[in-house]
Amino acid sequence: MKTRAVLELADVKRIAAAAEAEALANGWAVTIAIADEGGHLLWLQRLDGAPAVSAQIAPAKAHTAALGRRESKVYEDVINGGRVSFLSAPGLAGLLEGGVPILVEGQCIGAVGVSGVKSTEDAQIAKAGIAAL
Repeated sequence: MKTRAVLELADVKRIAAAAEAEALANGWAVTIAIADEGGHLLWLQRLDGAPAVSAQIAPAKAHTAALGRRESKVYEDVINGGRVSFLSAPGLAGLLEGGVPILVEGQCIGAVGVSGVKSTEDAQIAKAGIAAL
């Protein structure tokens, strides 16, 4: 039997605070979602001025990154590369850049999804949050 890390509420709050700080430092109004390793939502934070739709997109990106154990950008690249049949993958809706898995010793323990600005900026915010761990 293996022992592995898990996200605790204190970890989630630390990630959220660092992601929020990155967004605010750049003047970006976004929604930040944090999911556990199964893609289940642990945290949702919509900053003032963030588009309403971002509250749907950010959790989907986090869900996809957690289940796939890789950045959601990988799936966007696959689709943009011509494999549009991947759009029918069951249970995956956040197939856009901005979902980043949280990896500890090679194991995925959750993911951060961000939506509201350019996808590269969404990913930047997610990575800043994860770096707080």
